[in-house]
Amino acid sequence: MKITNIKKNDRLIIDITGMTSQGYGVGKSEDGAAIFVPNSAIGDRVDVLIVKVLKNYCFGKIMKVIVPSKDRCEIDCLVFLKCGGCCYRHITYEAELKIKEQRVKDAVSRIGSLDVNIKPIVGSDKINHYRNKAQFPLSRNKEGKVEMGFYGYHSHRIVDTDSCLLQPKVFDKIMAVVRDFLEETEQEIYDEFTHRGLVRHLYIRYGEKTGQIMVCLVINGDTLKQQDKLINSLKENIDGLKSVVINSNKEKTNVIIGVSNKALYGDKYIIDNLCGLNFRISPNSFYQVNHNQAERLYNKAKEYAGLTGRETLVDLYCGTGTIGLSMAKDCKRLIGVEIVPEAIEDAKLNGEINNIENAEFICEDSAKCGERLNKENLKPDVIVVDPPRKGLTKGLIDSIYDMSPNRVVYVSCDPGTLARDLKYFAEKGYEVREITPFDLFPRTSHVETVVMLSHKNLTA
Repeated sequence: MKITNIKKNDRLIIDITGMTSQGYGVGKSEDGAAIFVPNSAIGDRVDVLIVKVLKNYCFGKIMKVIVPSKDRCEIDCLVFLKCGGCCYRHITYEAELKIKEQRVKDAVSRIGSLDVNIKPIVGSDKINHYRNKAQFPLSRNKEGKVEMGFYGYHSHRIVDTDSCLLQPKVFDKIMAVVRDFLEETEQEIYDEFTHRGLVRHLYIRYGEKTGQIMVCLVINGDTLKQQDKLINSLKENIDGLKSVVINSNKEKTNVIIGVSNKALYGDKYIIDNLCGLNFRISPNSFYQVNHNQAERLYNKAKEYAGLTGRETLVDLYCGTGTIGLSMAKDCKRLIGVEIVPEAIEDAKLNGEINNIENAEFICEDSAKCGERLNKENLKPDVIVVDPPRKGLTKGLIDSIYDMSPNRVVYVSCDPGTLARDLKYFAEKGYEVREITPFDLFPRTSHVETVVMLSHKNLTA
C-alpha cells in the first residue's frame, strides 16, 4: 500500500508480527503500512521513531520496548547494536532457528508455489566461535589510532573492536598482535576514498581439524616494511601459526582479496580436513566457514544424491571441489565445473592430495558448460548445483533437463532464488522430494538449504 500519512520523525506504537530476510522485525501502523524495525523480536510491542519513509513501507528505530517478546534474551556482545555482522543476538537461538525455517517454508510456498516436504532445520552445535575465516577492514580514527573491526550495517563505517563472538578466541590474539605491529611500525593504513595508504585488511583462516592458522595482510602494494617484526611476533604469540601471507590488491574496489599472494612465512596455504578429506586453503579459496555444519550439509547432499558407485556425477559451481570430492568415492566418475581459474586449480590439487583418480575439473561458466555437455550427449545420473546467491539461469535448468539426470541435488544460500528455480524445475517435470534447511551462520540472517529433486518419469 502507498504510504500517505506517516512522516519521518513520527512516533508510533506497533506490534512486531514477522521478520524480514535481513532480520528486521515487521509491524504495521493502524492503517496497515509496513514498518521494518531492526533489533526487534516477534511478539514485541515497541515505541518506534520513524527514520525513513519510502513509497510502500518505512523504517523505524526502537525508542522503548513496551512489552518484550518471550523470545528476547540478554545481548552478549558490546558492539551488536552498531556492527553489521549479527542480527539475532537479542533473541534465543531456538527462536532464530524458527525464523530461518519459516523463511524457507514461506519462500517455497509463496514464490515456488510448491507444497512439499520440508524437514526441520538442522541447527549448529556451536552458535559462537564457529567461523574459520575473518576479514577485518582497517582505518585510522581522528586521533590517528588504528581501527580494526567490522563495517556497520549497510555502511563502510568501521566499528572498532578487539573481539568477535563469531570467531575463534585465537583470532582475538591475532588482532591484538597485528594492531600492535601496525601502531609500533607506523604503517600507512589504506583510505578507500583517496586510494592512498598501504594496509587494507587483516584476513585470517583457520583449519579447525588441523589447528593450522594463516594470517594474511591485504595491502595496496607489494611489500610491507619491517615484516620480520610481524612474523616474529606472530610466531611468539600464536600457537598453530603455519602461514603468513601478503596479498596484493591495488585495485579501486570493494573486493577484499587480490589475485597475487606472497608467503612471508610458511606456505601460501594451510590444510584442513573435511568429510575425511584434506583440503588446501589459500587466501582465495572458497571453504565453508562453519566446519561442523558443512560436514552435516555435505553428508545430507550425498544422501540425496543416492550414489551406488555406478553413477556419473556432475558438480556445477564446484568451487574448490569440496562437495563433489566428498562424494567421489561413491560414484564412478566426477566432473566438476567452475568459472574461477584459481578455484579449479585448487580443486585439481585437492583431488591429487586425496588420491582421487575418478575426478576431472573444467574451468568454464556452468551454464555454458551445461549446454556443451548436453550437446556432447553426456548423460549424468546425478547433478549437484551450488550456485551463488542469484541462483540458476533458466538456460542452465533447461540444459539440466535435457541431460535428464535421475536426481538433482540443489544446495542454496538464498531461499528466494531457490524457490524461483524449484518452480521452474517443476514446470520441466522435476519433482521436489525433500528439503532440509541448515543453519551454517548462527546469529546472522543467512540460511542454507539442500534439496533433492528427481524426474517424475525417471526412477528416483
